Amino acid sequence: MKQIVASLSLLFLGNIAFSQAPGYDDLKILYADANYEKLVKNAESYTMKEELKKDPIPQIYLAKGLYKISLSGTADEKFKNAYKDAIGALSKAMKIAKDSIELLGDHMEFINQFQGSMVEMISNDLAAKDYNKASGWALKYYKITANPIGAKYLDGATKYRKADKGGANALWKEAETMLKGISSLDEWTEADKNLLKIGVMETAECYVAGKQVEKAKEAMNKVAQWFENDTEFKEKYDSLVN
Repeated sequence: MKQIVASLSLLFLGNIAFSQAPGYDDLKILYADANYEKLVKNAESYTMKEELKKDPIPQIYLAKGLYKISLSGTADEKFKNAYKDAIGALSKAMKIAKDSIELLGDHMEFINQFQGSMVEMISNDLAAKDYNKASGWALKYYKITANPIGAKYLDGATKYRKADKGGANALWKEAETMLKGISSLDEWTEADKNLLKIGVMETAECYVAGKQVEKAKEAMNKVAQWFENDTEFKEKYDSLVN
């Protein structure tokens, strides 16, 4: 009888242990050791386990590995789209953790870094007036942020530049509605803040191009409280408002 009870106890404890998410020590070590290809392989294997499909951590490590590979390069054909694949993995992680973003707390530095890399590409495309590419990145940015307002403004601006004024105005109205619910940017990543600034400035430029200077001023005024010490924003603000 004692043996039966002991066996049942071990089985019970085993089930508890199995039901708990793993600590992912192997992924942590592989990332620390810069063994990114193996990191991707191991992280990907975790994402395929049915019991871990609602755990965002494997997807985060998958995104980390793919991003690092996209920076360092590799001859492996499997990773030719590493950056875009990293977007997909991070997107899944953000979607899983949508209502529990604190689960990603230990990885916010990476998320900000990755978002920042995309904002940089958006800025470069805007400087080159390649609005198609900038628009494409804006659409992808929606998937990797909890604060899509900046991307929404930018999406509208790129549509305006591509002669889709109706689509632009619809997106700007959505962005303005979303902005009304924001009282602080303290919880935003630096990349989210930067994209909000860029999106609003681009929107203001579009209004000016359409001879709607007052709307341009209004758009800038709606976010001025958060960027009053930002040199780039202040120069643009002064040129429109003063």
